[in-house]
Amino acid sequence: MNGAMFKFITYLQDSELVARFQRKCGLFAVEDEHRRACDKAHLTEDYRNHDTTSNAALPRSRRGNGHLQGQLIGAEDHSGSSNYKDEMNGNKVDAPSGPQYQVRNVLLYYLFLVSAGLGQEVFYISFLPCIHWNLDPFLCRRLVNMWTVVMYIGQVLKDMLKMPRPLSPPVVKLETRVNAEYGMPSTHAMAATAIFFTFLFSATHRFQFQFESGLLLAVVLSALVCLSRLYTGMHSALDVIGGALISVLLMLLTYPAWDAFDRLQLTSPLSPVVSVVLPFLLSYSYPELDHYSTTRGDTTTILGVGAGCSAGYWVNEQLGETFEPQGDFPIPLPPLTWGALLLGGTRSLMGVALLLGTRHVVKSASLWALCSWHQACAGDARTRRRREIEVPYKFTTYTVVGLVNTVLLNKAFRLLGLL
Repeated sequence: MNGAMFKFITYLQDSELVARFQRKCGLFAVEDEHRRACDKAHLTEDYRNHDTTSNAALPRSRRGNGHLQGQLIGAEDHSGSSNYKDEMNGNKVDAPSGPQYQVRNVLLYYLFLVSAGLGQEVFYISFLPCIHWNLDPFLCRRLVNMWTVVMYIGQVLKDMLKMPRPLSPPVVKLETRVNAEYGMPSTHAMAATAIFFTFLFSATHRFQFQFESGLLLAVVLSALVCLSRLYTGMHSALDVIGGALISVLLMLLTYPAWDAFDRLQLTSPLSPVVSVVLPFLLSYSYPELDHYSTTRGDTTTILGVGAGCSAGYWVNEQLGETFEPQGDFPIPLPPLTWGALLLGGTRSLMGVALLLGTRHVVKSASLWALCSWHQACAGDARTRRRREIEVPYKFTTYTVVGLVNTVLLNKAFRLLGLL
């Protein structure tokens, strides 16, 4: 029994399983012989037409995207196993060029790239606030709370388990930013499962809608995000399944306490202190690795957003301005009229622009202040990666972003007649 389970787990972690899935979806690594022939031809042509010291003299397979026989062609930025050592930390970096790839199913290519984007910062900084501004701040609060918990646990588990990402080759990797992170569990899978199903179960008590349709939508969106992590070559099947199951377990364990936590978060006089101090301590005490990874910075960002939003919701409750819909719940969903869509779109565009502006200003100011204090150069990437600089500046930046989102923007919308 144990042997069979071990074989099954090994099978789910196999890089070749991910590569087969990519090929089934029309994503192929270009054969070495074909790539060498193309490199030789392009190298000869480039040396003939350009100065040999310029970037143009590099083979096309090492310069970026192109076209070959009517198919999309790209090149990876890193080869070999993931979790490479970062050169700026004084460690070795793998060769900068990985297998070239062909995209033979453009529809699936863009579908999975968009789905993968549902786990990126640009999605969180737009979708979650838009729920607050256009639907119900109660739902946004629930989503931010659950997202913060599952993401922190997922990030810490990655760096405790230290399980590698799929190997390349045979896998084609379409992303490189988080390549130095470990794989298990997939935090994209965790976040998608937590956000979509927390939204579903929380909205059931707030709005009137067909639960079956909501359940189908939550399943489809979660599945797309999970499958996108296989398609982009960033996770094994074990990483994705493990991430989704961990989120389900966390939701089952915390669901009975959601209402009690809401009351405590909004009414306790200690709530704003705990909601800021505890996440900062968790960020600063994040486990150290033997090489630089984006996990600590990303975790600090998430905890900062959670801290700012939590403190902001407490402030709104004390001021008696929660901006939540009124009535006997569940209430009908707001009608989708052209006027409502125009107002909602205006609030969303203006709100996201103001949040991005807030992030830029606070990030620049906090980074300058910290670097001045520590007598370090703010333009040096190694400086920004130091714990005593990275954690405070990112936590401050995103705590302020969370406060602006929850406290100031709805007031501004009301003053402008947009709410």
